[in-house]
Amino acid sequence: MELAGFAALLLWGVHMVQTGVQRTFGPKLKAFLAAAIRNRLKAFGAGAAVTVALQSSTATALMLTAFQAGGLVELAPALAVMLGANVGTSLVVQALSFDIAPLAPILVLAGVVLFRRAQDAPHDFGRVLIGLGLVLTALHQFLALLEPLVAAPGAQAFLAQVGGYTPLAVIVAAVFTWAAHSSVVTVLLAMSLATAGVVPLETGVALVLGANLGSALNPLLEGADWTDPAAQRLPLGNLLNRLVGLALVMSAFGLLAPLVARLGPDAGRALANFHTLFNLGLAVLFLPWVRAYARLMARLLPARPAADPGAPLYLDPEARSTPSVALGAATREALRMTDTLEEMLKGLREALLAGSRTPIQATKQLDDVLDRLNTAIRAYLISIPTERLTPDEANRLARVLTFATNMEHAGDLVDRNLLSVATRKLKRGVVFSPEGEADLVNLVDRLMANVRLAAAAFVSGDASAARLLVAEKESFREVEADAVRAHFGRLQSGDANTVDTSSLHLDALRDLKRVNSHLVEGAAYPVLEAAGELLRTRLRPVASRG
Repeated sequence: MELAGFAALLLWGVHMVQTGVQRTFGPKLKAFLAAAIRNRLKAFGAGAAVTVALQSSTATALMLTAFQAGGLVELAPALAVMLGANVGTSLVVQALSFDIAPLAPILVLAGVVLFRRAQDAPHDFGRVLIGLGLVLTALHQFLALLEPLVAAPGAQAFLAQVGGYTPLAVIVAAVFTWAAHSSVVTVLLAMSLATAGVVPLETGVALVLGANLGSALNPLLEGADWTDPAAQRLPLGNLLNRLVGLALVMSAFGLLAPLVARLGPDAGRALANFHTLFNLGLAVLFLPWVRAYARLMARLLPARPAADPGAPLYLDPEARSTPSVALGAATREALRMTDTLEEMLKGLREALLAGSRTPIQATKQLDDVLDRLNTAIRAYLISIPTERLTPDEANRLARVLTFATNMEHAGDLVDRNLLSVATRKLKRGVVFSPEGEADLVNLVDRLMANVRLAAAAFVSGDASAARLLVAEKESFREVEADAVRAHFGRLQSGDANTVDTSSLHLDALRDLKRVNSHLVEGAAYPVLEAAGELLRTRLRPVASRG
């Protein structure tokens, strides 16, 4: 139970480091990877750097598998990143192999101070320091608990049997690494056992090889979409290059194992250095051929023909030579964004009423569909030759761009702000008052009706439909103001649920109004501006004095 407890503490520490790094550097981390994958050497270095930061090649692999499956990263540079990630995790082992456990309380103390006292990025970085402290503590205790266990006669007999058959040692280490989600633990354990003389150095080498193999299993079994062969290319490609390295070492195991002893002053340091050299050797072997290797994986695992909800359906590249046809295609694609936005609002409605995270997660995925559709529409429209556009077609192109951009902004508000309200409500364990909940649901229902009205005004270009949408904006503002006044009335009456959820309720009211504003600005204003019915300002003119 103690071993299981400290293994769980280790995994939780790694999780805290990963989430802390992602919250502190999230967009920068993705931008760093995006900038680095332009050539294989930079991609290799980026993989090593990100893995050292996240303390786990598994975390890097899972993140990169999602990127590659989503089409954000090409396979060849992604494979180069993974080669760097494997080297990065060996550098983590090198650092942790020194006795740095006394730093754990200092890291936890500094992390708690930042987490409780600081805001924004320093607050999130506090999670990183706490996680590092927990990792060091868990590793130290884990290895300390294992020492008397492996010293037992039964354990030594088992290890002797395992060590007597090298393939079995590799398999045991691979399974242990897969279960622990960390090759670092397995390699450090192998180093500890070899240093204590519990297992011979040759068995230690086999355990290190098994750790390298096992760490490639998690991304394949947990990160890949098994319904899509293309999503398996990266994790399977990573596993196959590990298998190639394992086969090469095993074929010359009798010659190489004695040479490992020369890599360090003791067995533990020799194994740490062998772990690093093994991964560097794989990088040297595969990096020059990474593009050919990627083509081979793409040929072996062709993409499934199934429809992708975020993939454009109507943007025909050949139609760009005829702007009127291309604009019609872009308009049809933009209407898909209104359907997606309406689905997001339905998910938001369910999230506000339900006491579960399921609708929140499902709705967040729809925002990715909106983002991808907007990106595809924008890229398509700006690729239409401007010299072929008539003035009317140029205005229509601007209208489609404006509409798509505003639909995407509305989706961002639902994803980042309104779903955040539902998430915070769940985390705090509070509920809206019945009246407050009814106000929010009423506004969401009204928004869904306005989405359909916005789609009609956008497609028809009819000024009367646009005026209806603008009038609805005024009505929406009045309803929102009434809801705010009613909310403050419930606060003054001392309604306990209203007091607990006051800030959440006001945030939701404000953001629902902002979503409605994007509908009006994207669909109604361009139509009214073209008809000469849109005023430049809502301010009443004031006669000049003097």
